[in-house]
Amino acid sequence: MKRRTAREKSFQILFQMDVNDIPPKEAIEHVMDGPVDDAFLTDLVYGVIEHKQEIDKKIDENLENWTFNRLASVERTLLRIAAYELSYKEDVPSSVAINEAIELANSYGDEKSGRFINGVLSKMIK
Repeated sequence: MKRRTAREKSFQILFQMDVNDIPPKEAIEHVMDGPVDDAFLTDLVYGVIEHKQEIDKKIDENLENWTFNRLASVERTLLRIAAYELSYKEDVPSSVAINEAIELANSYGDEKSGRFINGVLSKMIK
C-alpha cells in the first residue's frame, strides 16, 4: 500500500475510534474490511494511540485563539497523525507530513480545514 493511501486509511481508522469510541482492532477491520498487513498504516494508528497525550499537548500548545476541545474530529484526527509523523517518524520529511495532512483536510474537511491544518503544523515545526 502506498503511504498516501496508508495515511488516508489511518485517518479513517482513527476518526472512527474518535467518533465512535471503538477499539483499534475493530476500527481497522471495519475500515479495511478485515485485518491489515501494512507496517506504515499500523505504525501510524498505534503510534498515534500510544503517544496521544503528548501529541494532544503539542497540538494544544500550537493553537491560536482556539482550544483543543473545540477542534472538529476531522481536524483533530489529521493533526494527530501529522504531529505523530513530525515528532516520531524520522524517515518522513516535515514537508511531506504537512502536505499530506493538508490534502486530506481538503478532501475530508471544509473549505478552511487545509489552511487551518497548515497554520497549526507550520507553527509546530518552528
